[in-house]
Amino acid sequence: MTYHVLISDPLSEEGMAPLTQADDFAVTVDTGLTEAEVIQKIGKFHALLVRSQTTVTRAIMEAATNLKVIGRAGVGVDNIDLEAATELGIVVVNAPDGNTNSAAEHTVAMMMSLARNIPQAFLALKDERWERKQHIGVELKGKTLGIVGMGRIGAEVAYRAKGQRMDVIAYDPFLTKDRADKMGIGYGTLEEVFAASDFLTVHTPLLKETHHMISTEAFAQMKDGVQIMNCARGGIIDEDALYEAIISGKVAGAALDVFEEEPAVHHKLLELPQVIATPHLGASTVEAQENVAIDVSKDVMQILQGGQAIHPVNFSSISPEVMRKIQPYFDLAEKLGAFLARTMPDAIEEVTVYYAGDLADQEVAPLTRNTVKGLLQRYLGNVNDVNATHLAKKRGITINEQKTSTTRGFTSLVTVEVKSATVTHQVAGTLVNGLGARIVKVDDYYVDVTPAGHMLLVRHKDQPGAIGRVGTLLAKYEVNIATMQVGRSNEGGDAIMMLTVDKEPQKEEVEGLKQLDDIFDVTAITI
Repeated sequence: MTYHVLISDPLSEEGMAPLTQADDFAVTVDTGLTEAEVIQKIGKFHALLVRSQTTVTRAIMEAATNLKVIGRAGVGVDNIDLEAATELGIVVVNAPDGNTNSAAEHTVAMMMSLARNIPQAFLALKDERWERKQHIGVELKGKTLGIVGMGRIGAEVAYRAKGQRMDVIAYDPFLTKDRADKMGIGYGTLEEVFAASDFLTVHTPLLKETHHMISTEAFAQMKDGVQIMNCARGGIIDEDALYEAIISGKVAGAALDVFEEEPAVHHKLLELPQVIATPHLGASTVEAQENVAIDVSKDVMQILQGGQAIHPVNFSSISPEVMRKIQPYFDLAEKLGAFLARTMPDAIEEVTVYYAGDLADQEVAPLTRNTVKGLLQRYLGNVNDVNATHLAKKRGITINEQKTSTTRGFTSLVTVEVKSATVTHQVAGTLVNGLGARIVKVDDYYVDVTPAGHMLLVRHKDQPGAIGRVGTLLAKYEVNIATMQVGRSNEGGDAIMMLTVDKEPQKEEVEGLKQLDDIFDVTAITI
C-alpha cells in the first residue's frame, strides 16, 4: 500500500527524508494553502504535516476521509483542533525534543553575552565609540546559576553551566534531591533558588501557576545585582516588575528571547541599556528545524505502518466496548490526580493507582494515564492522556497499577497513592448514581466531597472550637463556605475538614488559617 502525505508548511528537506525516501510513501509538498484549498485537496491523504502556518480545523479533518495522523513539526499544537481530531480518531503527534539543544545553547549564549556586555559593546563600536571601561563584565566561573524548571532544556542548561565551572541550584516540582545529587547540582525550594542566584534562568511552561512567577515579590528575595534570563515563554516574568527592578538597581541585567506580547519591537525594556534581547530565536537553528521534521516524520511513518508513536498528543484509540465501560471514570481519575498534586510538599517519586470492584476486570491503563495527567498538569504544559506516563517516567516517577476485588461497599473504587521523599498521601473516589464523581476518602479519613471548584483541606486536632475558628476567620475574609465535611481518626485525635468555598482562597487567607489554634496545615485546592 502507498501512504499519501501532505506537507502544507515549509519543512527542512533533510527532515522530510525519512518520508521522501521510503518506497511506500508518496509525499506532496504544497504550502501557503487556504483552509478551503486544504479541504479541497485533503481527501486522498493519510497524513498531514504542518508547522504553525496551517490551522488544522474540524472542517479540514471532516473532509479528510482517509486521514489517520497529523504531525506538528514543533512543540505547540495550538493550531490543531485536538478535540475534533480525537473525536474523529485521528492521532496527533509533535516533536518536543528536537529543539532542546538549540534552546539550551541559546540560553547559555544569552547568559555569556549578558555577563560580558557583548551586544552593548558591539553597538558602541558600530557607533564609532571605543568603550572598554564602560563595558567591564563578570566571569561565570564561581557564580551561582539558579534554574527554575528542570525539564529537558533546564537539564541541558545545567550541564553546560557546570562546564563553565558555575555552581548550579535548581527548583522543579518534580525534581528530587536524589536526581539533583546524581546531576551534581544543588536542590532547593523556589525561594532558596531566588536567594542563591547570581544568574537566574527560567525553563517552565506558561501556566496559571507560572504566569508572573518572577514578580516584584520574587525580585525582593533575590541578591542585589542578580542577572535574569528568559528563553522559555513570555509571561513567566512580570515585565513591569522587571523594568522597575532594573531601574532600581536590584537587577543588573536581563537577557530576553521571549516577551508576553510578540513582536515586541517597541517594548520599554528594550530602551534600557541593561537589557539584551533576541526575537524568539531559541529554536531557530538549522539543526533544530531538521530534528523536529525528522522526529515527526518518523512518528507519522510508525503510525501508518501500524506501530506506536513516540510523541502522541491526543488520546490513543481503544476498543469501543472498553471505552464504554471506563469512560465514565475518566473525569474522576483526572480529578483525583489533580487533587493530590496540590497536597504534595515536594517532588513526587511514585504513583500507585488501585482499582477495585467492576473496574478490576477492565483494561484500566487509559484511566491510569488520566490520573497521571491530572497530577502533572499543574506544572507541565503539554500533558495529555497519551504522553502523561511518558513524561512522568522521564522525571523519574514510578507508575504502578494494582487491582483488587475488595470494594469497601462501592461498586467500583479508584484509589490513588502518591509518595515523595517525605510524605505519602492517598485519595479515593467513586461514581454515585445521580451525583457523579465523589471523593470518599482522604488518607485515613472518610468523607463525601464533590471534586470540583474551590476547596480547602484543613488538617487539625479534633477539639471543640476548631471548626468554629475556621468558619469565623473565613467569614472575616468574606469567603463563603458552600459545604463542609469532617473526618477524624478517633475522638480528640487528628482530623480533617474538607470545605468547598465560593471563591479561590488567596495566599494570605490560607496563611491566616494556618495560624489558628489546633490547625496543623491548610491546603487550597482548585479543580
